[in-house]
Amino acid sequence: MVSKPAFSFEFFPAKTEQGGEKLLSTYDALNQLSPSYFSVTYGAGGSTRERTLGIVKALIERGDTEVAPHMSCIGDDKVEIAGLLDHYKALGIKRLVALRGDLPSGQVGMGELPFALDLVKFIREHSGDHFRIEVAAYPEMHPQARSFEFDVDNLVNKYQAGANASITQFFYNADSYLYLRDTLHKRGIDTVAQPLVAGIMPITNSRNLLRFADSCGADIPRYIRKQLMDFGDDRTAIREFGFDVVYRLCERLIAEGVPAMHFYSMNKVEPNKRLVEALGLTD
Repeated sequence: MVSKPAFSFEFFPAKTEQGGEKLLSTYDALNQLSPSYFSVTYGAGGSTRERTLGIVKALIERGDTEVAPHMSCIGDDKVEIAGLLDHYKALGIKRLVALRGDLPSGQVGMGELPFALDLVKFIREHSGDHFRIEVAAYPEMHPQARSFEFDVDNLVNKYQAGANASITQFFYNADSYLYLRDTLHKRGIDTVAQPLVAGIMPITNSRNLLRFADSCGADIPRYIRKQLMDFGDDRTAIREFGFDVVYRLCERLIAEGVPAMHFYSMNKVEPNKRLVEALGLTD
């Protein structure tokens, strides 16, 4: 019998008071599904730091589900990051998503911790084993990596430096995830003890999806691109097609024993709730 994977959701900081209220309402609806945790993203060079901190605190006060703030390191110094770690520890946070992040526009220096590997090492040096650390993984290779092998080396190094798990960039080709998982096995990474979590992006808006994919190097299979183009502005058709594509992807991953799935919620209840319920993850 195939075991049910754990699941979690990602939020991004709302820019307005109205957006913040909507986010809390979304949290209430998705929290009823009993996810493992919610993560909250963090802008380039900490550009959304205050909003991220505010949302993290609000979610902690609103429910008992674990909250995992994203932390980026590029452009920051160790004193700033140490202060943030201490703040999160005081709030009762026990899980972090450690990322390199993007250098803010106009900033030249990379900071004292230029890569996610450096951040993972620093978190362990500063906070020991207090935090469970999630890092990023790229089934279709990071767009700035020299090669697939180089990218795998970087991920393995992050695991060996103290990362407990990795969350993939979104993808729609299950074989890319499975190939990365098998490659990690060959490199000595136990993806049961140190899970490779599948990042899942529901499809609701073709323009946004293609823009995200082009900016982060995620591949959109030709048949998906073509179908989305054919649908034009037919939102209902896009949502139904998108649901079918992502549902089938998740079904394949579950059959292959994926340990967990992290839904990039885009601060929406649907289709995340629909997918989780249709997949039977809440039963």
